[in-house]
Amino acid sequence: MTATFALVLALTFIWLGMVTAISFIEAPLKFQGPGITIPLGLGIGRLVFRALNSVEAVGAVAVVVAVIVGDGWPGTAIVAVGVAVSALIVQIVTIRPILSRRTDKVLADPDKVPEQRSTAHLWYVGFEIVKVAALITLGTSLILSTT
Repeated sequence: MTATFALVLALTFIWLGMVTAISFIEAPLKFQGPGITIPLGLGIGRLVFRALNSVEAVGAVAVVVAVIVGDGWPGTAIVAVGVAVSALIVQIVTIRPILSRRTDKVLADPDKVPEQRSTAHLWYVGFEIVKVAALITLGTSLILSTT
């Protein structure tokens, strides 16, 4: 196993762990904490997801560069990298700005919190699921190609 291959494998599972822990564990649980209001939870979520997406972007760039400079990547791994990176780009460029505008409105007038969840939020979660599936596929394909 080359150093580049090992780096991509490690980054893949670090990325997967971060997304799983924050998106599917921390985010829903934060609203169950005592004293956490919707505006407070949204404010915390904004900070957490900005940080998560920033770290994800750095990791994604590192993975893409490693795949470009390395060789012998399984085709499945290359497709999985493309899917994971594309999902992240859609989240950052398209969905998060919509969610940010909604959060701005709630924070500007906390007494008028919308009753129903944003459709953009559901899209964000959908792309998280796609990204997680792509990262599992990437990691699995890398492990299987070394055996």
